[in-house]
Amino acid sequence: MVGAAERWLYVVRHGEADAEGGLTERGRRQARALGERLRGVPLAAVHHGPLPRAAETARLAAERLDGVPVHVAEAAGDYVPHTPEREELPPEAADFLLDFVHRFPVEERRRGPALAAEAEARFTGPVEGGEPRHELLVTHNFLLGRLVSAAMYAPPWRWLAVNGCNCALTVIRYVPGRPPYLVVHNDMAHLPDELRWTGVPEDHRIGGRAG
Repeated sequence: MVGAAERWLYVVRHGEADAEGGLTERGRRQARALGERLRGVPLAAVHHGPLPRAAETARLAAERLDGVPVHVAEAAGDYVPHTPEREELPPEAADFLLDFVHRFPVEERRRGPALAAEAEARFTGPVEGGEPRHELLVTHNFLLGRLVSAAMYAPPWRWLAVNGCNCALTVIRYVPGRPPYLVVHNDMAHLPDELRWTGVPEDHRIGGRAG
């Protein structure tokens, strides 16, 4: 890319949500803490998916970001980014992974790859121009997993085994002429102990646990 500059993408899974799809009080606290964490970052934009839990997380974080514009994008939403065939998968894990992914509606699995491709085209890679660009993407666990695995040049099915905690910070740096850098993943330094580790299974948690 001629005249390209680096992009810093700050990818966040929405805050903890309730059964109706909005944020819990703990999720709102997570979102505000995220905004405070990013106050010193020269963000050009906040992008979020259309569902309430992502929209509310983005709004609460942006309230602490001094006028950074907020944009909704369907490609930042909640969908299955890739449905693997059995032959793509490690034999020992194929049954487990296929059982999981086929629990989701056919329509969601059908439209997911196009949305994932749109997300990668819109939110990843170096940017045009001479100035670095910093952007926050508030999304869901599946797209977060897709972007992390793509940054590592992992096979398309690998999103299935990447988990993001609610409002933990993942940062991917895209530099012209270099591979992507996974700077941090699941960074929870901005969250007090009682707000950490929500959104992932108990057996994934290390150290302090949310109540």
